[in-house]
Amino acid sequence: MPKIVVIGAGIVGTSLADELTARGATDVTVVDRGPLFATGGSTSHAPGLVFQTNPSKTMTAFARYTVEKFCTLDHPDGWAFNQVGGLEVAATPERWADLHRKSGWAQAWGIEGRLLSADECAALHPLVDRDRILGGFHTPTDGLAKAVRAAEAQARRAIARGAAFLPHTEVLGVVEKAGRVAGVRTSDGVIDADVVVCAAGFWGAELARQVDLVLPLVPMAHQYARTGQIAPLVGRNTERAEAGLPILRHQDADLYFREHGDRIGIGSYCHRPMPVDMSTLMADTAGEAMPSMLPFTDDDFAPAWSAATELLPALADSKVEEAFNGIFSFTPDGFSIMGEHRDLAGFWVAEAVWVTHSAGVAKATAEWILDGTPAVDVSECDLYRFEDVARSPAFVMQTSSQAFVEVYDVIHPYQFRSALRGLRTSPFHARHRELGAHFYEGGGWERPAWFEANAGLTADLDIPERDEWSARHWSPISVAEAHVTRERVAMYDMTPLTRYEVAGPGAAAFLQRMTTNNIDKSVGSVTYTLMLDEAGGIRSDLTVARLGPTTFQVGANSPRDFDWLDRHRPDDVVLRDITGGTCCIGVWGPLARDMVQPLCKDDLSHNAFRYFRALRTYLGALPVTMMRVSYVGELGWEIYTSADYGGALWDLLFEAGRDHGVIAAGRVAFNSLRIEKGYRSWGTDMTTEHRPAEAGLDFAVRMDKGDFVGRAALEQAPPPQKTLRSIVFDDPAAVVLGKEPVYAAGDCVGYVTSAGYSPTVGRTIAYAWLPAGADTGDPVTVDYRGTRHRTTVHAEPVLDPDMLRIRR
Repeated sequence: MPKIVVIGAGIVGTSLADELTARGATDVTVVDRGPLFATGGSTSHAPGLVFQTNPSKTMTAFARYTVEKFCTLDHPDGWAFNQVGGLEVAATPERWADLHRKSGWAQAWGIEGRLLSADECAALHPLVDRDRILGGFHTPTDGLAKAVRAAEAQARRAIARGAAFLPHTEVLGVVEKAGRVAGVRTSDGVIDADVVVCAAGFWGAELARQVDLVLPLVPMAHQYARTGQIAPLVGRNTERAEAGLPILRHQDADLYFREHGDRIGIGSYCHRPMPVDMSTLMADTAGEAMPSMLPFTDDDFAPAWSAATELLPALADSKVEEAFNGIFSFTPDGFSIMGEHRDLAGFWVAEAVWVTHSAGVAKATAEWILDGTPAVDVSECDLYRFEDVARSPAFVMQTSSQAFVEVYDVIHPYQFRSALRGLRTSPFHARHRELGAHFYEGGGWERPAWFEANAGLTADLDIPERDEWSARHWSPISVAEAHVTRERVAMYDMTPLTRYEVAGPGAAAFLQRMTTNNIDKSVGSVTYTLMLDEAGGIRSDLTVARLGPTTFQVGANSPRDFDWLDRHRPDDVVLRDITGGTCCIGVWGPLARDMVQPLCKDDLSHNAFRYFRALRTYLGALPVTMMRVSYVGELGWEIYTSADYGGALWDLLFEAGRDHGVIAAGRVAFNSLRIEKGYRSWGTDMTTEHRPAEAGLDFAVRMDKGDFVGRAALEQAPPPQKTLRSIVFDDPAAVVLGKEPVYAAGDCVGYVTSAGYSPTVGRTIAYAWLPAGADTGDPVTVDYRGTRHRTTVHAEPVLDPDMLRIRR
C-alpha cells in the first residue's frame, strides 16, 4: 500500500483518511495548518445542510453516501448527523413546477421524497406561512451534519487503523522526484509520501499552483446569520438535539434555514458575489483562529431578512444576533474537482467539495487512488474536464461568480451562459450569423442550434405545440431542419467535434491497446470504437481514421480523452489536439452525393468510396479529408480541412447545394436525427458506470484482437442488469428533456437520458435505462414534471434498421 499524505483535516480530508484506511492503506498522514478539528476552514463554520437530490446523478450519489455514512458516526459530545429531513417550498408557479421536476430526479436517482401541499408543508414545519407558498418537496432522509463532529468521528476511526493527524503543520511545498511526488515539505520538515492529496478547501488552488496545476475555483463569501430566541421554538428542542424541524430551503428568495435550539440559522445567496482574494486573506488572517469567517456585511443581508420574515413570520419578533460571511469554493460549472495531476504522478486533488458531498467524494477518491477507478462516474468532477479557455483567471472568476448568483435559480437544461460568449468560433461563424443562427455554447464553442433562415420550412409540417418549459431554448424550425435532412440535404458545422492526431511508429499498437475495436486496418479505414477504464466502464467513444501507416485522426469527446490518452502514451507516439486548426462540415441527406460529386475528381460512388472509409482529396481547389460516416443516419460525409480554408469550403458547398435545396441545419435537429438512428451520446446516454453490452455497444468490442484496457473486467463481467433502450411516446405532443423517471407496473425502473422529436415518426423518441428484461413492445410510462406519458419500448434503431439510407 502507498504512503499517503492528505493536506487538510476538514470534512474532506478526514473522510478521505477514513476511506483510505478502511481499504487497508493505513500509512496515512493528515496535516493541517490549523488546530484539530475546527481547523479554521469551511468545515469549521459549515451550516451542515445535506440535501441529497441534485440534477446530477453523480452528485446525488455522493450525497446519498454521505448521509448513509454520517448516520453511522458516533461522537462523545452528541450527534454528528441529525436526520430531520429536508423541505423545499415553492412560492411561485415556476418553482412549484420545478419541484415536480426535482421529485422526478429523486425517484430516478433512488432518493425517497414526495410533493406536499401548502397545508402539509405548514404541518411539517409550523413556522412556515402556508399562505406564502404553493407546496413543497419533502425528503425524509436529508438532514443536518455537525461538520466538525463528523470530521472528528471519521478521523478517530482512521487513527484507530493507524493514520496520523498533525495539527499546526503548514505545507510549504511538494517534494518531487523523477516526475512524481516524493513527499511534502512542512514547517516541521519533510514528510515522505508516494501519494499526496490536496484537500485544502479554498486554499487548494494556491497550493496547487506550486506544482503548476490550475484548479478552476474561486473562494466566495456567503452570508450566514443566527436570530435571537424564536418564541414558538422555546422548549421544542433539547440543547443536545438542537433541531427537530426539517431543514428548509426557500429558493425563490435564495434562502435556507435550520434550527439552532430555539434560534434559527439563515443562509443567504441573496447578495452580490463576494470573491475572496486569497493572497490578501492569507496575509490578513494568518494569526486568526477562523480565517474563513469574514465580517458580516449588514446591508447585503437586508433583502434576505425581509424575505425570511415573510416566509417565517415568527422571525419578525426577533433580530440577527450573530452573523458572519463564511468562505467556501465555487467552480465554473458547480461541480467538485477531483483527479491526479497529469504531469506530477501521485499528486491528487479533492477540492470544491461541500459537506453535502464530502463522504461520497472521499470514497470515490480513495477508490480511484487504490483501485484505479471509482465505482461512481466522476467525469463531471474530473480535474481535466475543462477546456483551456475555462482555466483562464478571467473565465474562472466570471463564471464562478455567475454560478454563485444562480445557485438556487431554476435552470433549464438547455440554458447556457450569456457572459464570455464568442470565445471559440468556427470559420463558418459569419455565414451562420447571416443565416440567423441561434447559438448555444459548448466547450467554449458557439454552436448553431437552428437557423431563422429556415423558418419558412415549418409551414407544411404538422408540429405539435410544446408547453412553455420545453419550448424554451427550442424552435419548431429544428424539426423542419431534421425533415429536410431526411428528404434532401443539409450542412452541419461539426467543427466543435474534438479531434486529435495520433502519430508515430507505435501509434497503431497504442490505439489498439487503448480502444476496444480493431483499428489496425488499411489506410483509409474509419472505425467506431470505445475507450474503457480498468473496470470495463465506458470512458468515451471515438471515431478513429487511419490516414497513413503511422498517422491517425481521432474524433473524441472532451479534454478528459486527451488526458487519458496522454497518460498512457508511449515515447514513440505523438499526440496532438488539432481541433482549433481544423474545421469540419457534415454534408448529409439523400442528395448529398448529387451535391458534392461535381466538385470532386475522385469517384464518390458507393462502390468506390464505401461506408466507414476516409479519402484525402480536393473539392474544387480546396484540400480536404472526407470521411464517410454519418451520425444522423443519412448518406454523406464529414468533410475536414484546415481552418484557413474553412470559409471558402462552406461557400463552395453551399453554392453547389442550391440546386438541390441544401440548408444549414443546427444541433437540435442533429440530436433528433441521431436518436432516430439509435446512436449514443457519451456523457449523456452512457458513462463509466456502464459497460458496452449494457449500452448496446458490444458490436464495437473485439475480444479476439488482443489485450486492451478494460478487457479483463469485461471477461469477468456479470450479465447486464440494465440496458439502454429506445422508447417511443404514444402522444404526438408528449415531450421530455432528459433525466425523467421511467415506470413499469407502478414502480420506478429507470430514467430517460436524452430525447428528441422525430419528424419521421411524428413522435418524441428517447433513450432510457431500463431493466435488462424489458422487451420490445413493453409499455412504460415517463413522468414529465408531474405528468405521466405512455411510451413503448422500441426495437433499435427506430429508423432504417437495415442501414439502406446510409449505404446507397
